[in-house]
Order: sequence, then structure tokens, then C-alpha cells
Amino acid sequence: MEKKIKITQIRSVIGQKKRIKKTIEALGIKRLHNSIIKNDVPHIRGMVNSVKHLVKVEEVK
Repeated sequence: MEKKIKITQIRSVIGQKKRIKKTIEALGIKRLHNSIIKNDVPHIRGMVNSVKHLVKVEEVK
């Protein structure tokens, strides 16, 4: 069974570069304080690391 992570957007994308906005959109986050649960795989972790200043990540059991 793969690990899961909960990703929550805690800061706005207003004023951020287009690449950052597209990464948040690609993760599936719709708006501020919205959370999603994804599998903890390397390509998702890479996306999260590129927007780590805008999101909070928690491990889910």
C-alpha cells in the first residue's frame, strides 16, 4: 500500500509566476485552504517541493 499525503494550500497564488500557478492547478488544488490527498510518489513530491512556500503537507494514514 502506498503512502498518502494531504496537501493544503495556505497562501495565495496572486502575484506568483505562471509556472507556480500551473503547478498548483496541476496538483488539483482549486482555492485557498482547499486540501487534496495524493499518493506519495516522487513526481508529486517534486511538484510539492516547487510550491512548498504556498502549501502545507501532512502524511495520512
